Amino acid sequence: MTAAFLRPGGVVDALGWALVHFLWQGALVGAATALVLAALPAARPQLRYAIACAGLLACLLWPAVTLVLRLRGGAVAEGIATAAQLAGPLQAGRIAGTVQAHMGWIVSAWAACCVVLLARTALGMAWITRAVRAGARDPQWQARLDQLAMAMGVARQVRLRIVAGLASPVTAGCWRPVVLVPASLLSGMPPELLQALLAHEMAHIRRHDYVVNIVQNLAEILLFYHPAVWWLSRRIRFERELIADDLAAGHAGGPRRLAHALSELEKRQFAHHEPALAADGGDLMNRITRLLRPATRRAPSTTVATALATVLPALALASAFFAGQAQADVVNAKPDKRAVVDFKSCAKPVWPQASLAARHTGAVTLRFLIGKDGTVDDAKVKKSSGHPALDDAALEGIRKCRFIAGMSNGEPVTSWMQMQYVWTFN
Repeated sequence: MTAAFLRPGGVVDALGWALVHFLWQGALVGAATALVLAALPAARPQLRYAIACAGLLACLLWPAVTLVLRLRGGAVAEGIATAAQLAGPLQAGRIAGTVQAHMGWIVSAWAACCVVLLARTALGMAWITRAVRAGARDPQWQARLDQLAMAMGVARQVRLRIVAGLASPVTAGCWRPVVLVPASLLSGMPPELLQALLAHEMAHIRRHDYVVNIVQNLAEILLFYHPAVWWLSRRIRFERELIADDLAAGHAGGPRRLAHALSELEKRQFAHHEPALAADGGDLMNRITRLLRPATRRAPSTTVATALATVLPALALASAFFAGQAQADVVNAKPDKRAVVDFKSCAKPVWPQASLAARHTGAVTLRFLIGKDGTVDDAKVKKSSGHPALDDAALEGIRKCRFIAGMSNGEPVTSWMQMQYVWTFN
């Protein structure tokens, strides 16, 4: 089982290349999203929110599709035009050989970081669960929250808990939502301002924003190594807060009162990262300015800079891709004269002792790259025999063979070949 997981063309190989290719895939998605958002600075926050969400969803789906195609392998992956061929140029270069050689370490490091981030999120959820259980109840404020829910069209029961150690109300939960209210706000903030903040939290509940927030956390955990993912997630949170402000303003005593409440929060702002929604999310000063001057629709100042920062690397990656594509076309071109194996140089594959004892049989199809000097530069399993040990033995055997390189216009060329090893007992 371990050999099947680690062998070339196996799960680790497919997952590793999906992660590597997301470096340029994420850059392209981030560049496209940044350019679209930069072109729509005065658009409604709902539209910008949808665009940012689409970008983050693309970041999740593109490597997932790449992984599936690579796991299916062979003709299926190569036969789907764009997605399948994009993997070829990178692996055709010398750098790819180094990456492939360390693929196990790359995937292991990625998995370790994912575990740490997942544990961090789990601790945040555990903290919220404890806060809900240990938080104090306030019948008066619970009644006000129930009235807000009814006025804003929220049919679900929304619980309210008073918690120490927070600087802003926090919303968590989807099916059984709860609003955690800092104890300090009950005594240090006028009731009408606190109610304005609760209206903002109720807007999140009405829109089911907690579900999107969980998807964001998932993307940040799985694709933590790409700046575009963090930027997209930040933009989603920014636009989401503007939408919630718009919904809450009508139930908070007007935009000015909500702006006043946010300005009070700005004095108490603190950094936290938990799988929940808080009223102090996004750029508070930008939100306050927007509430006080509705005609001002100022996008974050980082939009244009982010667009440039993502477009330029994306263009560089695209240039490298097309250069690699040209190289790949030469490698994959059918030579005038195909490469020929020198069977005298091929040692008979060694039958693995464990496979021999278990009397494993089968046929493995190999695809390998023959260099201009006749050596095997790369080899992979196109179709497994069903027994990883036999596949590995066949790969080891083909790498020991020497070939007469293929010829094109009288010159030796690099070309791909395919061969089948049949493991059977006479």
